[in-house]
Amino acid sequence: MSPFKVGIIGYGWAATAHIEAINHGTDGKVTTVCSSRPLDADELSARHGAPIKVVNDVATLLADPAIEVVSITGYPWNHAVLAIAAAEAGKHIILEKPMVLTLPDLRRVESAVRAAGVKFCICFECRWSSQFLGIKAMIDAGRLGRVHYGEVDYYHGCGPWYGQYRWNITQRGGGSSLLSAGGHALDALLLCMGGEVEEVTAYATQSTNPVFNKYEYPTTSVTLLKFKDGRVGKCASVIDCVQPYYFHTHLVGSEGSILDQKFALNTPGYDRKAWTQSDMMPIDSGDVADHPYRAQFDAFFAAVREDRAMPLSGLREAVATHEVIFAADRSIAENRPVRLAEVR
Repeated sequence: MSPFKVGIIGYGWAATAHIEAINHGTDGKVTTVCSSRPLDADELSARHGAPIKVVNDVATLLADPAIEVVSITGYPWNHAVLAIAAAEAGKHIILEKPMVLTLPDLRRVESAVRAAGVKFCICFECRWSSQFLGIKAMIDAGRLGRVHYGEVDYYHGCGPWYGQYRWNITQRGGGSSLLSAGGHALDALLLCMGGEVEEVTAYATQSTNPVFNKYEYPTTSVTLLKFKDGRVGKCASVIDCVQPYYFHTHLVGSEGSILDQKFALNTPGYDRKAWTQSDMMPIDSGDVADHPYRAQFDAFFAAVREDRAMPLSGLREAVATHEVIFAADRSIAENRPVRLAEVR
Protein backbone atom coordinates (compact mmCIF):
# COMPACT_ATOMS: atom_id res chain seq x y z
CA MET A 1 0.00 0.00 0.00
CA SER A 2 1.30 3.44 -0.89
CA PRO A 3 1.68 6.03 1.87
CA PHE A 4 -1.01 8.65 2.36
CA LYS A 5 -0.36 11.84 0.42
CA VAL A 6 -0.38 14.81 2.76
CA GLY A 7 -0.86 18.50 2.10
CA ILE A 8 0.50 21.05 4.58
CA ILE A 9 -1.47 24.27 5.06
CA GLY A 10 0.78 27.02 6.34
CA TYR A 11 4.56 26.85 6.25
CA GLY A 12 6.08 28.03 9.51
CA TRP A 13 7.89 26.58 12.50
CA ALA A 14 5.34 23.86 13.28
CA ALA A 15 5.08 22.87 9.61
CA THR A 16 8.78 22.04 9.44
CA ALA A 17 8.39 19.63 12.37
CA HIS A 18 5.25 18.10 10.82
CA ILE A 19 6.99 17.48 7.49
CA GLU A 20 9.99 15.81 9.10
CA ALA A 21 7.82 13.60 11.31
CA ILE A 22 5.49 12.60 8.48
CA ASN A 23 8.21 11.93 5.91
CA HIS A 24 10.30 9.89 8.35
CA GLY A 25 7.31 8.00 9.70
CA THR A 26 5.60 4.83 8.58
CA ASP A 27 2.70 5.74 6.33
CA GLY A 28 2.60 9.34 5.09
CA LYS A 29 4.40 11.55 2.61
CA VAL A 30 4.09 15.31 2.24
CA THR A 31 3.52 16.10 -1.43
CA THR A 32 2.19 19.69 -1.31
CA VAL A 33 2.66 22.79 0.79
CA CYS A 34 0.20 25.68 0.68
CA SER A 35 1.55 29.03 1.83
CA SER A 36 0.54 32.63 1.31
CA ARG A 37 4.26 33.45 1.24
CA PRO A 38 6.24 32.79 -1.93
CA LEU A 39 8.18 29.53 -1.62
CA ASP A 40 10.57 27.89 -4.05
CA ALA A 41 9.47 24.28 -4.66
CA ASP A 42 12.98 23.09 -5.54
CA GLU A 43 14.47 24.64 -2.42
CA LEU A 44 11.67 23.23 -0.28
CA SER A 45 12.10 19.75 -1.77
CA ALA A 46 15.84 19.84 -1.17
CA ARG A 47 15.38 20.99 2.41
CA HIS A 48 13.01 18.14 3.24
CA GLY A 49 14.55 15.46 1.05
CA ALA A 50 11.46 14.69 -1.08
CA PRO A 51 9.58 16.28 -3.99
CA ILE A 52 7.14 18.90 -2.70
CA LYS A 53 4.81 20.99 -4.82
CA VAL A 54 3.93 24.54 -3.73
CA VAL A 55 0.50 26.13 -4.12
CA ASN A 56 -0.65 29.53 -2.95
CA ASP A 57 -4.29 29.03 -2.13
CA VAL A 58 -6.13 26.52 0.05
CA ALA A 59 -8.85 25.85 -2.51
CA THR A 60 -6.28 24.48 -4.96
CA LEU A 61 -4.81 22.15 -2.35
CA LEU A 62 -8.21 20.89 -1.18
CA ALA A 63 -9.38 20.33 -4.77
CA ASP A 64 -6.47 17.95 -5.45
CA PRO A 65 -7.97 14.42 -5.37
CA ALA A 66 -4.54 12.89 -4.73
CA ILE A 67 -4.27 14.54 -1.32
CA GLU A 68 -5.92 12.40 1.34
CA VAL A 69 -4.75 14.13 4.53
CA VAL A 70 -4.17 17.78 5.38
CA SER A 71 -2.00 19.07 8.20
CA ILE A 72 -3.13 22.52 9.30
CA THR A 73 -0.28 24.47 10.87
CA GLY A 74 -1.19 28.06 10.04
CA TYR A 75 -2.16 30.87 12.40
CA PRO A 76 -4.60 29.89 15.16
CA TRP A 77 -7.26 32.37 14.06
CA ASN A 78 -7.52 30.50 10.75
CA HIS A 79 -7.79 27.00 12.23
CA ALA A 80 -11.59 26.83 12.33
CA VAL A 81 -12.28 27.92 8.76
CA LEU A 82 -9.48 25.72 7.40
CA ALA A 83 -10.54 22.65 9.37
CA ILE A 84 -14.16 23.05 8.25
CA ALA A 85 -13.09 23.46 4.61
CA ALA A 86 -10.86 20.39 4.84
CA ALA A 87 -13.64 18.29 6.36
CA GLU A 88 -16.11 19.40 3.69
CA ALA A 89 -13.52 18.44 1.04
CA GLY A 90 -13.34 14.94 2.54
CA LYS A 91 -9.76 15.23 3.76
CA HIS A 92 -8.57 13.61 6.97
CA ILE A 93 -7.26 16.28 9.34
CA ILE A 94 -4.19 16.86 11.49
CA LEU A 95 -4.74 20.16 13.32
CA GLU A 96 -2.20 22.06 15.38
CA LYS A 97 -3.23 23.33 18.77
CA PRO A 98 -5.16 25.30 19.71
CA MET A 99 -7.95 23.60 17.80
CA VAL A 100 -9.87 26.90 17.76
CA LEU A 101 -9.93 30.15 19.71
CA THR A 102 -13.66 30.39 20.54
CA LEU A 103 -16.36 28.07 21.80
CA PRO A 104 -18.69 28.65 18.81
CA ASP A 105 -15.84 27.70 16.46
CA LEU A 106 -15.24 24.55 18.52
CA ARG A 107 -18.82 23.50 17.87
CA ARG A 108 -18.59 24.34 14.16
CA VAL A 109 -15.42 22.29 13.65
CA GLU A 110 -16.74 19.38 15.69
CA SER A 111 -19.96 19.31 13.65
CA ALA A 112 -18.15 19.55 10.32
CA VAL A 113 -15.74 16.71 11.15
CA ARG A 114 -18.53 14.44 12.40
CA ALA A 115 -20.74 15.21 9.40
CA ALA A 116 -17.93 14.47 6.94
CA GLY A 117 -16.88 11.27 8.68
CA VAL A 118 -13.18 12.10 8.30
CA LYS A 119 -10.50 11.14 10.82
CA PHE A 120 -9.13 13.85 13.08
CA CYS A 121 -5.94 14.33 15.08
CA ILE A 122 -5.26 17.26 17.40
CA CYS A 123 -1.63 18.13 18.07
CA PHE A 124 -1.63 17.62 21.81
CA GLU A 125 1.47 15.59 21.08
CA CYS A 126 2.66 15.54 24.69
CA ARG A 127 0.28 12.60 25.17
CA TRP A 128 2.63 10.67 22.87
CA SER A 129 5.81 11.47 24.79
CA SER A 130 7.78 8.81 26.62
CA GLN A 131 6.88 10.54 29.87
CA PHE A 132 3.11 10.52 29.51
CA LEU A 133 2.87 7.16 27.76
CA GLY A 134 4.81 5.77 30.72
CA ILE A 135 2.68 7.58 33.28
CA LYS A 136 -0.54 6.42 31.65
CA ALA A 137 0.74 2.83 31.56
CA MET A 138 1.45 2.97 35.31
CA ILE A 139 -1.98 4.43 36.05
CA ASP A 140 -3.79 1.95 33.81
CA ALA A 141 -1.95 -0.93 35.49
CA GLY A 142 -3.22 0.29 38.85
CA ARG A 143 0.23 0.90 40.29
CA LEU A 144 -0.80 4.24 41.83
CA GLY A 145 -4.17 2.96 43.00
CA ARG A 146 -6.91 5.56 42.60
CA VAL A 147 -5.41 8.91 41.57
CA HIS A 148 -7.33 11.48 43.61
CA TYR A 149 -5.16 14.55 43.01
CA GLY A 150 -3.09 15.70 40.08
CA GLU A 151 -1.25 18.78 38.97
CA VAL A 152 0.43 19.37 35.64
CA ASP A 153 1.90 22.82 35.09
CA TYR A 154 3.43 24.60 32.11
CA TYR A 155 6.35 27.00 32.58
CA HIS A 156 7.74 28.52 29.40
CA GLY A 157 8.64 32.18 29.02
CA CYS A 158 7.29 33.29 25.63
CA GLY A 159 9.00 36.64 25.20
CA PRO A 160 10.46 38.49 22.20
CA TRP A 161 13.05 35.72 21.82
CA TYR A 162 10.24 33.29 20.94
CA GLY A 163 9.20 32.98 17.28
CA GLN A 164 5.46 33.34 17.71
CA TYR A 165 5.75 36.32 20.09
CA ARG A 166 4.83 38.88 17.43
CA TRP A 167 1.29 37.52 17.08
CA ASN A 168 1.04 35.50 20.31
CA ILE A 169 0.86 38.73 22.30
CA THR A 170 -2.51 39.61 20.74
CA GLN A 171 -5.93 38.46 21.92
CA ARG A 172 -6.73 37.48 18.33
CA GLY A 173 -3.56 35.44 17.98
CA GLY A 174 -2.84 33.91 21.37
CA GLY A 175 -6.27 34.04 22.95
CA SER A 176 -5.25 33.20 26.51
CA SER A 177 -2.37 31.64 28.41
CA LEU A 178 -4.00 28.20 28.09
CA LEU A 179 -4.88 28.57 24.40
CA SER A 180 -1.44 29.95 23.59
CA ALA A 181 0.61 27.14 25.15
CA GLY A 182 -0.47 25.97 28.59
CA GLY A 183 -3.24 23.85 27.13
CA HIS A 184 -0.60 21.15 26.65
CA ALA A 185 -0.34 20.81 30.43
CA LEU A 186 -4.09 20.93 30.98
CA ASP A 187 -4.55 18.26 28.33
CA ALA A 188 -1.90 16.07 29.97
CA LEU A 189 -3.65 16.50 33.33
CA LEU A 190 -6.94 15.34 31.82
CA LEU A 191 -5.15 12.34 30.30
CA CYS A 192 -3.73 11.36 33.69
CA MET A 193 -6.85 11.95 35.75
CA GLY A 194 -9.44 10.48 33.41
CA GLY A 195 -13.10 10.93 34.29
CA GLU A 196 -15.29 13.94 33.66
CA VAL A 197 -14.70 17.50 34.87
CA GLU A 198 -17.73 19.00 36.60
CA GLU A 199 -16.54 22.50 37.45
CA VAL A 200 -13.53 24.77 37.11
CA THR A 201 -12.36 27.84 38.97
CA ALA A 202 -9.54 29.82 37.41
CA TYR A 203 -7.53 32.91 38.29
CA ALA A 204 -5.06 34.95 36.28
CA THR A 205 -2.25 37.40 36.81
CA GLN A 206 0.68 38.85 34.86
CA SER A 207 4.40 39.52 35.25
CA THR A 208 5.61 43.09 35.66
CA ASN A 209 8.69 42.34 33.54
CA PRO A 210 8.60 44.87 30.64
CA VAL A 211 9.12 42.20 27.96
CA PHE A 212 5.66 40.80 28.74
CA ASN A 213 3.85 44.16 28.80
CA LYS A 214 2.64 43.83 25.21
CA TYR A 215 0.47 40.83 25.96
CA GLU A 216 -3.22 41.69 25.59
CA TYR A 217 -4.30 38.96 28.01
CA PRO A 218 -3.06 37.66 31.39
CA THR A 219 0.01 35.52 30.82
CA THR A 220 -0.24 33.40 33.97
CA SER A 221 -3.33 31.45 34.95
CA VAL A 222 -4.10 28.74 37.46
CA THR A 223 -7.08 26.43 36.94
CA LEU A 224 -8.63 24.28 39.65
CA LEU A 225 -10.63 21.28 38.44
CA LYS A 226 -13.39 19.48 40.29
CA PHE A 227 -14.25 16.10 38.81
CA LYS A 228 -17.70 14.57 38.99
CA ASP A 229 -16.43 11.77 41.22
CA GLY A 230 -14.96 14.20 43.76
CA ARG A 231 -11.30 14.12 42.69
CA VAL A 232 -9.46 17.40 42.12
CA GLY A 233 -6.68 18.75 39.94
CA LYS A 234 -4.70 21.89 39.22
CA CYS A 235 -3.01 23.34 36.15
CA ALA A 236 -0.80 26.43 36.10
CA SER A 237 -0.06 28.00 32.73
CA VAL A 238 2.87 30.39 33.02
CA ILE A 239 4.14 31.90 29.78
CA ASP A 240 5.74 34.95 31.41
CA CYS A 241 8.39 33.23 33.52
CA VAL A 242 12.15 33.81 33.44
CA GLN A 243 13.48 30.29 33.91
CA PRO A 244 14.18 27.10 31.96
CA TYR A 245 11.27 25.27 30.33
CA TYR A 246 9.52 23.07 32.88
CA PHE A 247 6.54 20.71 32.48
CA HIS A 248 5.78 20.00 36.13
CA THR A 249 3.86 16.80 36.90
CA HIS A 250 2.70 15.52 40.29
CA LEU A 251 0.07 12.79 40.64
CA VAL A 252 -1.08 11.40 43.98
CA GLY A 253 -2.84 8.05 44.26
CA SER A 254 -3.97 5.72 47.03
CA GLU A 255 -0.96 3.45 46.47
CA GLY A 256 1.71 5.80 45.20
CA SER A 257 2.74 9.07 43.59
CA ILE A 258 4.55 10.31 40.51
CA LEU A 259 6.71 13.43 40.54
CA ASP A 260 8.00 14.27 37.07
CA GLN A 261 10.16 11.22 36.13
CA LYS A 262 10.21 9.77 39.67
CA PHE A 263 7.72 7.61 41.51
CA ALA A 264 7.09 6.24 44.99
CA LEU A 265 4.94 3.14 45.58
CA ASN A 266 3.40 1.42 48.56
CA THR A 267 4.38 -1.91 47.02
CA PRO A 268 6.75 -4.70 48.13
CA GLY A 269 10.17 -4.05 46.68
CA TYR A 270 9.82 -0.24 46.82
CA ASP A 271 10.51 2.22 49.60
CA ARG A 272 7.50 4.50 49.88
CA LYS A 273 9.71 7.03 51.70
CA ALA A 274 12.07 7.40 48.73
CA TRP A 275 11.67 8.35 45.10
CA THR A 276 12.60 5.83 42.42
CA GLN A 277 13.93 7.27 39.16
CA SER A 278 12.16 5.96 36.05
CA ASP A 279 13.53 5.68 32.52
CA MET A 280 10.81 7.98 31.11
CA MET A 281 12.25 10.76 28.97
CA PRO A 282 10.97 14.13 30.21
CA ILE A 283 9.22 16.82 28.20
CA ASP A 284 11.86 19.49 28.62
CA SER A 285 11.68 21.70 25.55
CA GLY A 286 9.28 24.05 23.83
CA ASP A 287 11.04 23.48 20.51
CA VAL A 288 8.65 21.71 18.12
CA ALA A 289 11.62 19.81 16.68
CA ASP A 290 11.84 17.99 20.03
CA HIS A 291 8.16 17.08 20.22
CA PRO A 292 6.90 13.48 19.69
CA TYR A 293 5.01 14.17 16.47
CA ARG A 294 6.24 11.03 14.74
CA ALA A 295 4.66 8.63 17.24
CA GLN A 296 1.42 10.59 17.06
CA PHE A 297 1.30 10.76 13.28
CA ASP A 298 2.18 7.09 12.88
CA ALA A 299 -0.80 6.27 15.11
CA PHE A 300 -3.00 8.61 13.09
CA PHE A 301 -2.14 7.08 9.73
CA ALA A 302 -2.75 3.62 11.20
CA ALA A 303 -6.17 4.77 12.40
CA VAL A 304 -7.02 6.15 8.95
CA ARG A 305 -5.83 2.95 7.29
CA GLU A 306 -7.90 0.81 9.66
CA ASP A 307 -10.95 3.14 9.62
CA ARG A 308 -11.06 3.71 13.35
CA ALA A 309 -10.90 6.73 15.63
CA MET A 310 -7.55 8.28 16.42
CA PRO A 311 -6.41 7.04 19.86
CA LEU A 312 -5.41 9.41 22.68
CA SER A 313 -5.60 12.64 20.65
CA GLY A 314 -8.64 12.38 18.41
CA LEU A 315 -11.73 14.55 18.06
CA ARG A 316 -13.28 13.46 21.36
CA GLU A 317 -10.17 14.34 23.36
CA ALA A 318 -9.67 17.61 21.48
CA VAL A 319 -13.21 18.76 22.20
CA ALA A 320 -13.10 17.71 25.86
CA THR A 321 -9.85 19.57 26.54
CA HIS A 322 -10.97 22.72 24.78
CA GLU A 323 -14.26 22.71 26.68
CA VAL A 324 -12.27 22.84 29.93
CA ILE A 325 -10.02 25.59 28.53
CA PHE A 326 -13.02 27.72 27.54
CA ALA A 327 -14.64 27.11 30.93
CA ALA A 328 -11.41 28.22 32.64
CA ASP A 329 -11.12 31.35 30.52
CA ARG A 330 -14.77 32.17 31.26
CA SER A 331 -14.10 31.72 34.96
CA ILE A 332 -11.27 34.25 34.72
CA ALA A 333 -13.36 36.73 32.73
CA GLU A 334 -16.42 36.47 34.98
CA ASN A 335 -14.61 35.89 38.30
CA ARG A 336 -16.69 32.86 39.28
CA PRO A 337 -16.68 29.07 39.13
CA VAL A 338 -17.95 27.70 35.82
CA ARG A 339 -19.66 24.35 35.45
CA LEU A 340 -18.76 22.37 32.35
CA ALA A 341 -22.46 22.06 31.58
CA GLU A 342 -22.35 25.79 30.74
CA VAL A 343 -20.05 25.21 27.76
CA ARG A 344 -21.59 21.99 26.50
